[in-house]
Amino acid sequence: MIPRYSRPDMVAIWSPETKFRIWYEIEAHACDAQAELGVIPKANAEAVWKARDVEFDVARIDEIEAVTKHDVIAFLTHLAEIIGNDEARFVHQGMTSSDVLDTTFNVQLVRAADLLLADMDKLLEALKRRAFEHKDTVRIGRSHGIHAEPTTMGLTFARFYAEMDRNRTRLATARDEIATGAISGAVGTFANIDPAVEEHVCEKLGLKPEPISTQVIPRDRHAAFFAALGVVGSSIENVATEIRHMQRTEVLEAEEFFSAGQKGSSAMPHKRNPVLTENLTGLARLVRMAVVPAMENVALWHERDISHSSVERNIGPDTTITLDFALGRLTQVIDKLVIYPDNMLANMNKFKGLVMSQRVLLALTQAGVSREDSYRLVQRNAMKVWEKGADFKTELLADPEVTAALSPEEIEEKFDLGYHTKHVDTIFKRVFG
Repeated sequence: MIPRYSRPDMVAIWSPETKFRIWYEIEAHACDAQAELGVIPKANAEAVWKARDVEFDVARIDEIEAVTKHDVIAFLTHLAEIIGNDEARFVHQGMTSSDVLDTTFNVQLVRAADLLLADMDKLLEALKRRAFEHKDTVRIGRSHGIHAEPTTMGLTFARFYAEMDRNRTRLATARDEIATGAISGAVGTFANIDPAVEEHVCEKLGLKPEPISTQVIPRDRHAAFFAALGVVGSSIENVATEIRHMQRTEVLEAEEFFSAGQKGSSAMPHKRNPVLTENLTGLARLVRMAVVPAMENVALWHERDISHSSVERNIGPDTTITLDFALGRLTQVIDKLVIYPDNMLANMNKFKGLVMSQRVLLALTQAGVSREDSYRLVQRNAMKVWEKGADFKTELLADPEVTAALSPEEIEEKFDLGYHTKHVDTIFKRVFG
């Protein structure tokens, strides 16, 4: 990803230096296990660790690869240059390139998942804080973009909290599923390497041995991982879309924090645009873009091919870096989101009591009026509000068919705003415990 949408901790996971360091640790731990089994001399295994504090020369590895056309061989050649050809004689004993590449990729994905889980925790903390802050801040709920019935801003935040909490669980599951390694040799049969080597390397790297690999780790694991990231991206867009709507000039129930010196438009000085949430909508598309290629990587020929490789070299870093940035940005947006409770009330009352129509409908049916007639009576008066700007309660009180079933006091009671918020505490207990 470009630096504009990158944060250093996640970028570092995907740097060549980090990759080669993991390659080295795999090879060194494998040599230790081989020596313990008596397959190679212990002196050779110990010699590999001479490179423990060495910074691998990325440019030199690239130079070798330009000749060998093979990245793992280029690295092994460079390692031999550091520790000596004779000492490196047993490095990579019985292994294949995919043992190194796949195990490393999964280590990187696990580390990326750990950062994303930490990001998610910060976002959840921000959503929870804002939910309780605005637990009783009434706003209009909408369906199809049209006024429906009253809700609260706290419930909106709580809804997003619950969604992101589910995403955290999905992400933790994906992390657990991807945390496997394979040191099983060509076509995964362990013909030239003992399974104990795989077990030792995986233990040292915090992975589980892949129960059965071919020459690669099964890609359904990776498909599930990137699918989980895609769902998180969609949830980010869900939150961003709500904020973008709330910031519309004719709505203005909330807006992104506008800092001192910030400019909204090169042409129109008055503009305060939802640029951060619009940006998040775009970043979510990039995250989801990885899902289909990851799914298509599952079907490989026989025991292996490398059709997945070029895909993963792109989507691994790009998707995790993008999602890390997006989660961080969304947390900042939620933390500093400016809420306008008065505008929320004004919007809800724009159509003078209209949002209480269901309460009147139910009251009429409970008073003995058929549902068809009740709907007709309520809709008849509601349309006057839509079309003429009338006051809904006034129209109901003036309708003899309505007042024949409901007293003025009963009609008045149906406009109590507290009726719609009476179960907010119950919902909060369900969400937050």
